Amino acid sequence: MEILQFALRKIIGGIPLILGVTFISFLLMVYYGPDKTYELLGKNPTAEQIESVRAELGYDQPFLQRYVTYLREIVTLDFGNSFSSGERVNSILKRTMPISLAVITPGFILGNLLGLVLALVAAYHRSGWIDKAIMGFSVVGMSISFLIVVIAFQLIFCSSYGLNWFPSRGWDVYSLSDYLRFVTVPTMATIFVALGYNTRFYRAVIVEEMGRDHVRTARAFGTPPAQLLYRSVLKNSLIPIITRIMFSIPLVVISGSLIIETYFGIPGVGKVTYDAITQGDQPILKAVVGLTAVLFVLTLLITDILYRVVDPRVSLK
Repeated sequence: MEILQFALRKIIGGIPLILGVTFISFLLMVYYGPDKTYELLGKNPTAEQIESVRAELGYDQPFLQRYVTYLREIVTLDFGNSFSSGERVNSILKRTMPISLAVITPGFILGNLLGLVLALVAAYHRSGWIDKAIMGFSVVGMSISFLIVVIAFQLIFCSSYGLNWFPSRGWDVYSLSDYLRFVTVPTMATIFVALGYNTRFYRAVIVEEMGRDHVRTARAFGTPPAQLLYRSVLKNSLIPIITRIMFSIPLVVISGSLIIETYFGIPGVGKVTYDAITQGDQPILKAVVGLTAVLFVLTLLITDILYRVVDPRVSLK
């Protein structure tokens, strides 16, 4: 009951955030986005045709009325039809979201797990050559643009100029072996970039925890490294680690999938979003922005509940 009450309060508290994000994004789409009227009509349309298309697209309605309609679409999860293809937006998202999750999830999980392992090793050997080597690798990963990494990995592993082991574009997945062939290079690129940021952040958190009195005492009494790092350090560092992981989920889902799917030609949400931006497909953009805002609020809720799970001292009030 306590968790349900807390969840309800958190959701209600997240409504202003959703309203703020959706209002600003909708304002930008309405006043700075492309007008699809003349694209749909072609050359030399009549005044009656222009008026009819603008009414069909909802352009003739007042701004606040259109915004309220947008909020209703978010609540009902009914975003209408795509301007470009005419397909239901819900059908597009239902088809593309599983693909995006399949592409992003392996790199996201492995990037965080490997980052934690490297951070633990670096923190345990603080100021030693192992620590310096891991931090040097992290700096390299952070310094290179994600797009450059994607291009480099594609050239190395997918082209005739390199090893040519994996497909360079597409998503013809019908079996586990097909999935592994198409997801390997995007996953490696994601891990390479994520490791830099994750390792440096996790190391800073772990180094701070290793300076606590109970950790120094356990180390002085000869506690084995694995037991020391797991019981005395990692468990007490979980709150900032959980915060880092959870708050990166909305960012990874949108920006990460957009770059990878666009460059590799993978038909996921990121590719659909990129096409919607270039084509001015407002129904798809409204759906992606609105659902991302909702995802962020849900992330806040789950994060606070996880705080209580890993540390009973945390209150849900």
